Amino acid sequence: MAELSTLARPYAKAAFKHAADAGALQDWSKMLATAAAVSQHDAVERLLASPTHTAAQQAETVIDVCGDALNESGRNFVHTLSANRRLPLLAEVSRQFEVLKAGLEKNLAVEVTSAGEVSSEQQDKLAAALKSRLGHDVTLQVEVDKSLLGGAVIRAGDTVLDGSVRGRLAKLAEALNS
Repeated sequence: MAELSTLARPYAKAAFKHAADAGALQDWSKMLATAAAVSQHDAVERLLASPTHTAAQQAETVIDVCGDALNESGRNFVHTLSANRRLPLLAEVSRQFEVLKAGLEKNLAVEVTSAGEVSSEQQDKLAAALKSRLGHDVTLQVEVDKSLLGGAVIRAGDTVLDGSVRGRLAKLAEALNS
């Protein structure tokens, strides 16, 4: 996944800069979310992976499905992504745009993946600790993943704190093998 985020980053930054300069962060957020949802639909994913369709045809299909959700700038952005064969990155571009937007608004979306349920009291304590460490208000999104065995993985933008048992075992194995 690191490769997708690396490829998507310049597009997310360009969209963010354009939206911020135009004072249209909320509009761009909605446009990118819509385009990302369209690009993740099964039929559209197949179209984007198909070598029989030109980049212009792919862009026009995404734009047609998005309809009025895209303004002129949004349509131009889709054409730019398409010309560079980056339409499959729309979901990642949208996610990174939201991270940049949250950073500007001093609110950071933090994903917490835990091996077990996290109580609301634990969430409040974690949010307070992350707020003091990261210097932003945080909004937690908590998921449960039993495969972690224990502990949690916290993702805040590009920062990942891996306190899971699975992560610790992987570090131990790496240390033993080196």
